[in-house]
Formats: sequence, structure tokens, C-alpha cells
Amino acid sequence: MSTDKWTNQIAIAITVTDADGIITEMNPTSAVTFAADGGAKLIGTDVLACHPEPSRTQLASMYKAHRPNHYTIQKKGQKKIIHQIPLFKEGVFQGFVEISIPIPDHLPHLDRD
Repeated sequence: MSTDKWTNQIAIAITVTDADGIITEMNPTSAVTFAADGGAKLIGTDVLACHPEPSRTQLASMYKAHRPNHYTIQKKGQKKIIHQIPLFKEGVFQGFVEISIPIPDHLPHLDRD
């Protein structure tokens, strides 16, 4: 992995899996985020094995249906929005990218209607 890629310079966690659920890429922020679980050593492992129930069943369903998932969490006082988005190449399912973005305590909402 090239260290000058933009994904390595951004303070959001980006994790990529293949169509079989094997973790293929983690940017440095992702490796730090998941350090307690092995960090970058998770590359090459099954993403389903990283999740307890009921998350494991939900994730397996997402792989089967190729559907996205979006939610927010709070862990250790930090709020984050998580986007799990299916990847396609020429219409063929390739896997997922998970993007985890920290949310500030005070986030303005702008209605642009």
C-alpha cells in the first residue's frame, strides 16, 4: 500500500473487504481504530469473525443482498457515523468499504430545501 495515497492522509477510518468478506485494505486510521483487535494484522482475515451477534448476521445479510448500511455510534465518548457501502466493478459485486467518520459534539444541520 502506497503511503502517499490520500486515504492514508485523512483522519477517518477506511476499511475495505472483498466479495468474500476478507479484509483487503485498512488505512492507518482504521488500523489504529482496530488496534485492540489486531490493527493492520486484520488484513487477510474474515470480517465476519470480527463481529459478535447480532452484527455478524446483519453483516452476512448485507453481503448476500449487496445493500448498504448507515448508522451512528458512540464509543469512549466519541460519536461517529459509519457508512458500509457495497463496491461494484462493471456491475459485479467486489465487496464493501466501511468509512467511519468522527462527529463533533456540536454539528450544525443545514436545511437546504
